[in-house]
Amino acid sequence: MILSMQLLKPIILSLNQSGEPMPDETTPTNPRMKVVRVPERGAYDRETVYKTFDDGYLCHVGYESDNGPVVLPTLYGRHEDSVYFHGSPAAGMFRRAKSDAEVSLTVTHVDGFVLARSLFHHSMNYRSVVAIGKPERVIDKQEINFGLEVITENCLPGRWAEARKPNEVELRQTAVYKISITDASVKAREGAPGDDEEDVELDIWAGVFPVVTGIGAPIPAPDFTAGTDLPSAISTFSRVSADS
Repeated sequence: MILSMQLLKPIILSLNQSGEPMPDETTPTNPRMKVVRVPERGAYDRETVYKTFDDGYLCHVGYESDNGPVVLPTLYGRHEDSVYFHGSPAAGMFRRAKSDAEVSLTVTHVDGFVLARSLFHHSMNYRSVVAIGKPERVIDKQEINFGLEVITENCLPGRWAEARKPNEVELRQTAVYKISITDASVKAREGAPGDDEEDVELDIWAGVFPVVTGIGAPIPAPDFTAGTDLPSAISTFSRVSADS
């Protein structure tokens, strides 16, 4: 598993079967993707979906196993209308994905705690994208490497060129899947708390407590002896993270 870090970014999208934007981007291509609770927070356009995916690196994949529902975290990367994710071929999620069963892939960003005067109106500013579809296992060797590159570059841009590429044994121990972003929607909240009018004059602090994700200083491996200079991908990423 490639364990890299990246700043959180934002997501949501709705495409028809041909991959073209919906003529009416205010409605989902599939009714099951419609945001029902507080529908004005829903979005279905390509730009919002892509951005929500591109702002993240960790997704949760939900599927129905032989023993009941399961949700597992994994790293991912998006390329055009596909999201690539990977893991061990022996993992239950990937064995299950060999069937015709669909999975639910979710990415969530927490942007802040919304503190109202009443506990009932406490909330959270967030962005969440959900895509549902049949995962397709990538078989072509060239695309397998491409999918792994997409995942790596989404987590740490530039790292794919710096590190050793997977060998044949490692590729046999890695399953790469992709899911088409055909049925997807985004739900998001932003802004201040919504207190009841009668609570506005209460002497209780109200507002937004932002949640910020940061990157710490790189820690070299105990057996690292190649030198003291950080590779470009890490040093550049560290500077960008600090500036953000």
